[in-house]
Amino acid sequence: MDVLKPIAVNNWHNNPSNEISQEAIQALEHGKIVFLPQLNFTLSADENSLLSPALTNPKRKNICFNPHSGETRGAAASALQQVQLKILMQRYYQHTLGLVSTLFPSYQKHLIAGRTSLRTVEISGRSSSYKKDDSRVHVDSFAATPVNGLRILRVFSNINPHGVARIWQTGESFSTVAKRFLPEIPSISTVEQYLLRLFKVTKALRSPYDHFMLNIHNKMKKDRAYQQSVIKTTLALPPKSSWIVYSDQVSHAAISGQHVLEQTFYLPSTAMHYPETTPLFVLEEMLKHSLIIQDKQVVSAAVEM
Repeated sequence: MDVLKPIAVNNWHNNPSNEISQEAIQALEHGKIVFLPQLNFTLSADENSLLSPALTNPKRKNICFNPHSGETRGAAASALQQVQLKILMQRYYQHTLGLVSTLFPSYQKHLIAGRTSLRTVEISGRSSSYKKDDSRVHVDSFAATPVNGLRILRVFSNINPHGVARIWQTGESFSTVAKRFLPEIPSISTVEQYLLRLFKVTKALRSPYDHFMLNIHNKMKKDRAYQQSVIKTTLALPPKSSWIVYSDQVSHAAISGQHVLEQTFYLPSTAMHYPETTPLFVLEEMLKHSLIIQDKQVVSAAVEM
């Protein structure tokens, strides 16, 4: 099965036909990457200077922007460059919001904006712990920011000015991954949930869903034998293209590349057209019980930075 689903969209605020929207949403929710080969995010001449890796804090892998607070983090830049970075990422956020809202109109009222990221550092050769090594096949889950069953939808744009593709690899389906790693993971206790929150390891209570997803993420990355044996598909995502993926569902790895913009959105699993394909449904079917926390007073928004 081809993991890429090309969609002919060349305008960030275009209104695609209902047929195109249905085609895109079916592919997206069934674990494909919606590929937009004609959708370029254009930088001005002044903004091209912001692509220098020297502007990213050496302790960070990206520069990020919070659309809710307007705060930018991770930049080692002058005051003027900080303003330019904020304007650039604010514009990318608005463009991706327009794209997702028109390409997937049923999602519009459910969208929760997460962080905007500018990644200027070359992936290949970057040293990190195995948990942070994105060159290993994994599904996304966040240690500090529980999502409590929300989907993680990400929009990427390759803005490399040198004509270099971003190389990804994709692996097994989420259900196959879950069947392999879920039996190895013990349940989380209520005491552990509250201790993690008390000592500020997490920004909210870690739900059972987040506990299992995070452990699947970590076990996938840690298991060298799995990384070597799992069948992968290599993708070359060219400059001036964009793509959309549920990164909590599609097992993926970023192998090489430099200069990309990324926008994260969150959506409830109940907003899906095909809820049976969601990681929440798959895990609850396997474990035969609910994995989310129902008390909203003890669950903060997933968008905190």
